[in-house]
Amino acid sequence: MQFWEYIFIISCAIVFYNYAGYAILAAILNLFIRKIPNPPDVPHSRDASDPTSTPATPGISFIVAAFNEEDLIRNKILNSLDQDYPEDQIEFIFITDGSSDRTPERVAAYPGIRLLHEPQRLGKSAAVNRAVGEARQDILIFSDANTTLNRDAVRNIARHYSDPHVGGVAGEKKVISNAAQADGSGAGEGMYWKYESRLKKIDSDLYSVVGAAGELFSLRKELYEILPDNTILDDFVLSLKAAQKGFRIIYEPQAYAMELPSFSLKDEQKRKIRIAAGGFQSIVMLRSLFLFWRHPRLSFLYISHRVLRWTLSPLCLILALVSNLILCFESDNQLFKISFAMQLLFYGMALISRVPVIMNHKYGKFFKIPYYFAFMNVSVILGFFRYLKGSQSAIWEKARRAEAGIITE
Repeated sequence: MQFWEYIFIISCAIVFYNYAGYAILAAILNLFIRKIPNPPDVPHSRDASDPTSTPATPGISFIVAAFNEEDLIRNKILNSLDQDYPEDQIEFIFITDGSSDRTPERVAAYPGIRLLHEPQRLGKSAAVNRAVGEARQDILIFSDANTTLNRDAVRNIARHYSDPHVGGVAGEKKVISNAAQADGSGAGEGMYWKYESRLKKIDSDLYSVVGAAGELFSLRKELYEILPDNTILDDFVLSLKAAQKGFRIIYEPQAYAMELPSFSLKDEQKRKIRIAAGGFQSIVMLRSLFLFWRHPRLSFLYISHRVLRWTLSPLCLILALVSNLILCFESDNQLFKISFAMQLLFYGMALISRVPVIMNHKYGKFFKIPYYFAFMNVSVILGFFRYLKGSQSAIWEKARRAEAGIITE
């Protein structure tokens, strides 16, 4: 009996800690810990011979990797060129390696954009590695082709680099709601990213964001590391490798990338499984972060926020349900029966959230939260087995985005 009680209590504690407990602890620590350890000095972007370069507007290389994006690349170009930033302090590099449609031709039509194109497709990591090699400025900003940025995004990112302790900046991802989606997948995705943004703010305040999203993130060029071409989550690994060198990755909510939700739950699951497989690959690549005495704050945030999310939490959800069921029959403690009923209610809400009358109701969002939570954890388990099989290529199939079948990597 005690064995199953221990399993139940430990499983619940790990899940709670991963999704809320660590954030509460970090927020409390933020009230008392303010001094950030000094990292190694890095050269400022300011060039003494160039009076137009200031710490607030360092030289920027704005990089977009696009594959077969002819339907939306024009909007991305216009949105990029419209950034409120000195024209002589920013260069735009669009790399379209492997594209077989008219994406390269459409990029080439804009003289303000540097086009890099090779017919062979080696994956996003290879393309980004090549683009960085061509970059002329000291600060790199990466953005996905399917996103739209606010006009002040680059300026809000750049201002952080006046602090030499900052190695990178993570922007915010906003999912545009789309009421026309039949399966309501966008609502769950949007709520998840609002939750993630809150966690990033807490992480950044304590020390550093643990993994930037590729929709919009920035890095000092001297901190960029050439990644293997098979790297799945290049943005995640790059930002954490920079943080390992003693630099902070700052969260900047006033620099945001907006994108449509996945076209359907099937497309969203495809994306989540790929991310989970990439997460397990990243854990291996970043295994030195388990040596917590080297980077105490960073390792604490990384393990609490990311590693548990991809490893123990999905397993603990299963163990919590199974052990609770056993305790309902083997124990006279009414608390176990109440907790089991609450679990059944939670997962029952997830199941009935797919019923159209619930999905379209004004209170349907309360049912979508448990559904998306369960959906994410099932995707992590599937991603784990895909990682074990080694079947997740860095050159992935494009996942569709909502509205008129717009698709993006």
